[in-house]
Amino acid sequence: MELKDLNIPRCKNFTGYKPCYSYKNCLENGCQADITENHIGIKILIISLEALGAVLNNTGILPAIKRKFPESTIYWLTLENAEKLLYNNKVIDRLFIWNEESRMILRNIEFEYVMNSDKSDYACAFANEINAKTKLGFRLNADGKIIPANKGAIYSYIIGNDDQLKFRDNKRTGLDILHEAFKLEYCKDEYLFEFDDEEKLFMEKYKQEIKYDPTKKYIGLNTGCSQLFPNKKMTIKQHVELINELGKDEDKVIVLLGGREDSVRNEQILELVNKNVKHKVISTPTTLGLRRGACFMDICDLVITGDSLGMHMAIALKKYVIVWFGLSCEAEIELYGRGEKLIPEGLECSPCWKKVCPYNLECIDIIDLNKITTLTREFKKG
Repeated sequence: MELKDLNIPRCKNFTGYKPCYSYKNCLENGCQADITENHIGIKILIISLEALGAVLNNTGILPAIKRKFPESTIYWLTLENAEKLLYNNKVIDRLFIWNEESRMILRNIEFEYVMNSDKSDYACAFANEINAKTKLGFRLNADGKIIPANKGAIYSYIIGNDDQLKFRDNKRTGLDILHEAFKLEYCKDEYLFEFDDEEKLFMEKYKQEIKYDPTKKYIGLNTGCSQLFPNKKMTIKQHVELINELGKDEDKVIVLLGGREDSVRNEQILELVNKNVKHKVISTPTTLGLRRGACFMDICDLVITGDSLGMHMAIALKKYVIVWFGLSCEAEIELYGRGEKLIPEGLECSPCWKKVCPYNLECIDIIDLNKITTLTREFKKG
């Protein structure tokens, strides 16, 4: 038999290493799977490496890709710390972690499309290396400069280089802009994040542990943010003040949320709240990872947060979100009609995207806690 005589299935299940099904020879008897559902079709590589909130936000392009290319195989390349956000995503066929082995494999696949959302040297350099008929988003030019890979990405490129446009004039969400860059129809599709069966069981057990009462409103406080932009969070004092006020309401339970870096912070917050309120505060574990953090957030009806991964997770879980903005751009965030944005008024320095504030964090100091309290009390569960 010659190589040309081999009937290599164009099926998502077939690897060429072993049979997809025991004692079923796809090479001799044809594909054993539903070839309509599992046909490789159009091969698309999405490069979305960082940051965590952006990776989760970018899952909102997947429904549009599937509308445009119903018969397709979607490959997604991301950093290791973002992998858990994409776990159990039914639309992503193959998830690759940014390492040399993954890059070696991807270089050897012939793609119809590569869609690179990241404006970083290494993401753009790798997009250049990919064998794809069409490249969308961003790449490097011969001088090593990041440039748009196609006409649709020009607006996204310009907005990153024009503070007036980004901070003042733009009214489009980041997902809207990304759809244009990738030549997709923007229909305000939701983020895609799915729990598996084990996680659903874990949440049911945790609800039993905390004696979850469905007649109460569970108010999540996402107390932290990325260490890359540490000034996206309220002060400990502000959190304590908010908890003390909301804790007066008989129908509310306060849920402290956060990551490993927020462990000490949440302990300090809990220690400082009034004694007559502490029994109404649930301090969720902060050291169990992203997926467990999402499980704890899912018990909440409403989440109060800064513009952070916690905000994006709350959006993905379809929670009502009250989010404050200071250094980042509120227009770029889509809340899907489930929330309120608090925007600092009269601050010429906001937004700024600075990691260090030269003005004593005025945008945080002027967060309207009374408005947050009012909006929370006006919120109707269900």
